[in-house]
Amino acid sequence: MGGIDETDAVGLAQALTRLLDDARRQLGPGRGAALVRRVTDHVGVPLADLPSVALQLPMWEHVTLHKGVEAYLAAHSPEAEWFGVAGMARGHEDLMGMLAGAEQHGMYVLGAVEYATATAGPDEVVDVVQLGYVPTVAPDGRPVVIGLRGGYEQFGDPVCELRVLADDREVATAVRDEVERLARERDVLRGAVLFFDVNEHRGNEMVSFLPRPELSVEDVVLPAGVLDVIERHVVRSAEHTMRLVELGQHLKRGLLLHGPPGTGKTHTVRYLLGRLRGYTVVILSGRAMKLLPQATALVRRLQPAVLVIEDVDLIAEDRGTHESTPLLFELLNRIDGVDADADVTFILTTNRVADMERALVDRPGRVDLAVEVPRPDADGRELLLRLYARGLPLQAAQVARVVAATEGVTASYMRELVRRAVVRRIDAAAPVTLEGTVLDEALAELTDERSTLTRALLGGAPAA
Repeated sequence: MGGIDETDAVGLAQALTRLLDDARRQLGPGRGAALVRRVTDHVGVPLADLPSVALQLPMWEHVTLHKGVEAYLAAHSPEAEWFGVAGMARGHEDLMGMLAGAEQHGMYVLGAVEYATATAGPDEVVDVVQLGYVPTVAPDGRPVVIGLRGGYEQFGDPVCELRVLADDREVATAVRDEVERLARERDVLRGAVLFFDVNEHRGNEMVSFLPRPELSVEDVVLPAGVLDVIERHVVRSAEHTMRLVELGQHLKRGLLLHGPPGTGKTHTVRYLLGRLRGYTVVILSGRAMKLLPQATALVRRLQPAVLVIEDVDLIAEDRGTHESTPLLFELLNRIDGVDADADVTFILTTNRVADMERALVDRPGRVDLAVEVPRPDADGRELLLRLYARGLPLQAAQVARVVAATEGVTASYMRELVRRAVVRRIDAAAPVTLEGTVLDEALAELTDERSTLTRALLGGAPAA
């Protein structure tokens, strides 16, 4: 295909230039005057001479930052009223840029405050200022304007922004620092269980609040003594933490749980998170691995904290047999970069420990406890059977038959076996029971030759 004719290209460029010139004349600097005056009349300084300081944080800090501004206003100007901005093309402009655009080109005008609904916990949502400014005063009484903006892209990264404008830079800095201090005191992420993810549509980082798991020690079936070792390494009271510090011992620890899929690694992690009350937890897996730097910074700031990295073998394969990935080196560097006296725990899980990078599992300071979560033995399978039956009547003879017939399977397999047995009895008029041959029937269904793939997915016994 041929390119556009040069004469046509020149004509198009001239037409676009005239269109833009007409738009500037129509808009004119005067359209944004009211917006700019709301700032400059309060502070008493022309916009061109107005110092400002900013604080930009990841977008998941928006609620916390909003709470800091609210607390500051409540202390210094409880009657203050927000105002907003109207106008096109605000998607990539920061708070100061919009004021400059209003003054110079009339691109933005005085408008209504924008609000958004944001998550502040597993069962809590709050209204926050998405875009707005509010006139207030510094602690010494001098006038300042605070701007707040949440969830916009700055150089490709989604951020939220706090902007403070005052007649003196030191005054603006003092207000910014006070808002940040108040925000940290009200940090909604502290002590929460957080799941990091990435929006495929735009690549935006997202954080979801998860309820803290509620599991008892009876819910975790591991070989004798294994859970005790894990808990002793990971679970620690505040009193024990202080004693360790007094004795000159490091606080940072790393735990690697390894074993075949379906044996209970994630289940064990969930139990630990339930035991670690008050700890901030960040969970990374899959495509969210690229957020490792942000996640590590967050757990360092919100310690005591835990960073869970699931299926770490996806980014940390042995350098001797596979091509290395930048995320592997990022992971190693981030673990090393956390100070030894930081109360931060790294919990890693993998299905392929043999392929793991040796530097990750061998070097002290990265992982200092590796625990296998194996396929359950006969005693373990019986415990799992009774656990998943959850008090439903069972016959000893049938339990013995099923336990003997399931050698080499995983915990996931035993759970599905019980579920299928219950489904077979769920439509019966009588109370559900697992007595009789129903477990044998469910087992026969799973071991049928047509269920080969299903058995593999559930963690059936390995082929001989």
